[in-house]
Amino acid sequence: MPRLVISMGDPAGIGTEVILKALADPAISQQAEITIAGNRNILLETYDRLDSAANPENLNLLHIETPGSITLGTGNAASGEAGFRYLETAIDRTLSGEFDVIVTAPIAKSAWKAAGHIYPGQTELLAEKAGVNRFGMMFVARSPHTDWELRALLATTHIPLSQVPEKLTPEVLTLKLDLLIESLQDSFGITQPRIAIAGLNPHSGEQGQLGREEIDWISDWLEAMRDRFPQAQLDGLSPPDTMWVKPGQAWFGLGQVNAHDGYLALYHDQGLIPVKLMAFDRAVNTSIGLPFIRTSPDHGTAFDIAGKGIADATSMKAAIEFAIRLAKRKALSQSMKGI
Repeated sequence: MPRLVISMGDPAGIGTEVILKALADPAISQQAEITIAGNRNILLETYDRLDSAANPENLNLLHIETPGSITLGTGNAASGEAGFRYLETAIDRTLSGEFDVIVTAPIAKSAWKAAGHIYPGQTELLAEKAGVNRFGMMFVARSPHTDWELRALLATTHIPLSQVPEKLTPEVLTLKLDLLIESLQDSFGITQPRIAIAGLNPHSGEQGQLGREEIDWISDWLEAMRDRFPQAQLDGLSPPDTMWVKPGQAWFGLGQVNAHDGYLALYHDQGLIPVKLMAFDRAVNTSIGLPFIRTSPDHGTAFDIAGKGIADATSMKAAIEFAIRLAKRKALSQSMKGI
C-alpha cells in the first residue's frame, strides 16, 4: 500500500478544509497509508466548522508548530512560514524513505516571500531539496464526460510573460520534451506517444509576420527532436489558438476525435487557460523528474472563501487518487524489473 504524506499548505487558505473533505471518502482513505504534515489545532478547528469531513483525531499526523497568528482568509508571513515548514517536513521525511508520495495543498507565493522564502512555487523547493535540476510541471485531468485523459506540460512556468522569449531556449525545450516523453511512457504506459507542440506566437508566427522565434530556431529545433525521439510522433508547431480544439472536443465528447497523448505548452497561460477551462475542479498538477511522486490540486489558496465551508474538494481528491495510481504503477514496474 502506498505511503502518502499530505502537506497542509497555507493554513489561512482552504487547504485544510479540502484535505479533510477529501479524506472523508473511504474510497480514498483506504487506498493508501496517509499522513498529514501540518498543525493539529488548525485541523481540529477546521473540522469543527465542517458538516462532512474526516476527524483529525483518526488521522495520522506529523504535528508541526505554527509560528505567529493565523487569520483565515489573510495570507501573511506567519501563514507563509507555516506552509513552508509543513512542506519542508514532508520532503525531508520522504527523502529519508518514510513516504513514497507527497501531495501538496496550495500555498500563497506572496506569503512565502513575506516569510523570507523566495521561490517561484512549491515545485522549485521540491526540486532543490531533492537535488535535481531536471523537472517539469504537468497537468493531468480525466474527463467526467468521456473518460479521456488530458496531459499538458509547461515549458516555462511562473515567470513574467516578457521573460518567456529569453528563458525559452533549445536546451529548455529539449529537457521538457524529454521529460514529457519519459512520463508518458513510464507513468502512463504509452510506448509511442503522440505529442502536440505549440508555437510561441499567434498563428505560430505566420512566417515571421507575427514573431520570428518559430522561423529563427523553434522549427529547426522540432525537426532535430523528431530525429532524436523516433519513438514519438511530434506534431507542430501548432498555432496556440487552435491546438486546444481537439482536446476540448475529446473532453466534452464532441464526435470522434483523434486527440494527442500529450501537449507541450510554451508558457504558463498558454497551457493553463485551456486546462482550467475544461478541468478547473479536477485537474491535478504533478511534478515530473523528481525522485518521488508529487501531486497537487490545480487551484490556489482561495483566501476569499477560507473558513466558509464551501470549498470544493474534487481537485484534492483527484490529486490524492492520481498520486496513488502513479505509486501503484511505479511499484508494479519496479517489481517486474526485480528492484
